[in-house]
Amino acid sequence: MAYQTVLVHVDDSPSASARIGVAIALASSCGGHLTGVAPTGVARTLLPTLAPGQSDPTLALHLGFLREQAQAALAGFTRRCEAAALASHEAHVIDDDAGGGLCLHGRVADVIVLSQSDPDHGGTRLLADLPAYVVLHAGKPVLMVPFAGERASVGQRVLVSWDASREAACALQLALPLLRQAGTVELAVFDTGPGSQTVADARAADPRPWLARHGIDAQFALHALAHKRQPVGEALLALAAQKNADLLVMGAYGHSRMRETMLGGVTRTLLESMSMPVLMAH
Repeated sequence: MAYQTVLVHVDDSPSASARIGVAIALASSCGGHLTGVAPTGVARTLLPTLAPGQSDPTLALHLGFLREQAQAALAGFTRRCEAAALASHEAHVIDDDAGGGLCLHGRVADVIVLSQSDPDHGGTRLLADLPAYVVLHAGKPVLMVPFAGERASVGQRVLVSWDASREAACALQLALPLLRQAGTVELAVFDTGPGSQTVADARAADPRPWLARHGIDAQFALHALAHKRQPVGEALLALAAQKNADLLVMGAYGHSRMRETMLGGVTRTLLESMSMPVLMAH
């Protein structure tokens, strides 16, 4: 099964161009539908429910301005879809904050395409935490695109972080449409030292036979950390660079309390320091 519906966050940030380019390429390769959504930034739960004519004129003026900004960003998105001769696409302004709106609308998509937070153009704290929030709350895989540089292709050389956990299994399952199109797929297992059950679990739940039944030929490799204190996230990024991977697949670890996002160390390292697209699932 391919991704039939791809949803991409559309705004006027510097990273939008690369993100939209990846989303168009992904929808085109899968023969899927691409939906661009541009949130106004005002949470739907805060919008007044007054009858027409009773709304706050100041709020109405502000919302009008935000909607115009969103429409302008979507106009550029639509032009790019048409230039790419994408068969099926649509664009929507949504009256919601970015996190809540992308999670809500992403639940009726197969994959959500976002950008890594740019520390130099992060905007508010809420926008800076947007990738982590959507990964943990959307219930769908999120393809994260680095904020720097355009991507000629995504998913030809795939590195999968495998530890046989629930999160890793979820990510592997949801990445199947990309893995089927990949040139190479490597399952990377990191030996975190004595007392760790990771290697034994990864070998016991070796996904290669299952992947083969899906038409995917994957390699399995065990890797040691450079030193006992090396963070796994750092080791994973170094391996991806060494392999010249153009896609990393991994489970996202964490939990949330209301709007607070709590991430595991490996997940946060990847979100902050990724140099290639990363498909995450929680």
